[in-house]
Amino acid sequence: MSNDNPNDVLFETFTLGKLSLPNRVLMSPLTRSRSSQPGDIPNAMNAQYYAQRASAGLIISEATQVSPQGKGYAFTPGIHSAEQIAGWKQVTDAVHQAGGRIHMQLWHVGRISHPDLQPDGRQPVAPSAIAPEGAKTFVSADSGMVDIPEPRALETDEVPGIVEQFRIGAENAKTAGFDGVEIHAANGYLLDQFLKSDSNQRTDEYGGSVENRIRLTLMVTEAVTKVWGKENVGIRVSPTGSFNAVHDQNPVETFGTLARHLNDIGIAYIEVVEDSFQGNHADGRPQSVIDAIQAVFKGGYIANGAYTADEARTRIGKGQCDLVTFGRPFIANPDLPERFRLGAELNKWDDSTFYGGDAKGYIDYPALAD
Repeated sequence: MSNDNPNDVLFETFTLGKLSLPNRVLMSPLTRSRSSQPGDIPNAMNAQYYAQRASAGLIISEATQVSPQGKGYAFTPGIHSAEQIAGWKQVTDAVHQAGGRIHMQLWHVGRISHPDLQPDGRQPVAPSAIAPEGAKTFVSADSGMVDIPEPRALETDEVPGIVEQFRIGAENAKTAGFDGVEIHAANGYLLDQFLKSDSNQRTDEYGGSVENRIRLTLMVTEAVTKVWGKENVGIRVSPTGSFNAVHDQNPVETFGTLARHLNDIGIAYIEVVEDSFQGNHADGRPQSVIDAIQAVFKGGYIANGAYTADEARTRIGKGQCDLVTFGRPFIANPDLPERFRLGAELNKWDDSTFYGGDAKGYIDYPALAD
């Protein structure tokens, strides 16, 4: 069944900062836990995986830890060593040779970690010493999911060091050949932990009021834009997401205020996780929060949240978003834009191969031309 419509809004071009995107079908940042060990180093198989998906309007890389302290799961890649930079250079070269564009997602997990993953077995760090109830991680190939212990609250004088970790990660991403970066401030990780009122119980200048809770994220954004230029920087947020046990008592105020400040900085885009991160939006998307962000943020608006192609067409067609990121469909369909363009059947994903493992469920999904 062909749906080859020359007026399909998914295939309108879009200028995102300094990038000219050939379509509005973007690849979400997707943790796959397949870096080489020891050292959390990207490898040739990772390069093949990303190059297979180079027809995306933009690839946003899997979340990549900016420091050893920022690591929260086994086998996730970093961007803080020479070997990791070289590994990522293989990836960006492969994507560019295939005609694609790729941003790196810069990540610090904060409390979503375990001493077994931390330098010298230290406690994970967080805005406040509050354990993420119900959150789990895995620390080795055979550990299974393990509980996350109570973290250590960062001292006030340690917070600028977090900013520096992101700045160095941004520098290293540039060396590795990326086209830009996305700051990970979503899904219950460190920056989101500072943003959300329930996980941030600080009484210093990084806690309490909305202006204080957004301070670290804005400091990170300023530091990263000094490396990349504001036109090559985006951010991901999840205003109403509860993944990893975070909650904000007034997301309209918190994220509306954050978006206004981000607009003042002038970054290229904001990617908004419009559901609970796990793909559930049966109760509808949080329109009041979306409206609050869009009222003040004038850069690109990227919607995320278990969208179908038709839902994306509707939202873009109504001017309710500029672009849409797709996750699981891109895992199983390396040529997802072409399948959307033709109305072709989609491959089904195998969620048992999402995290860790080898080529199975990673680079062996067929394209239409195969």
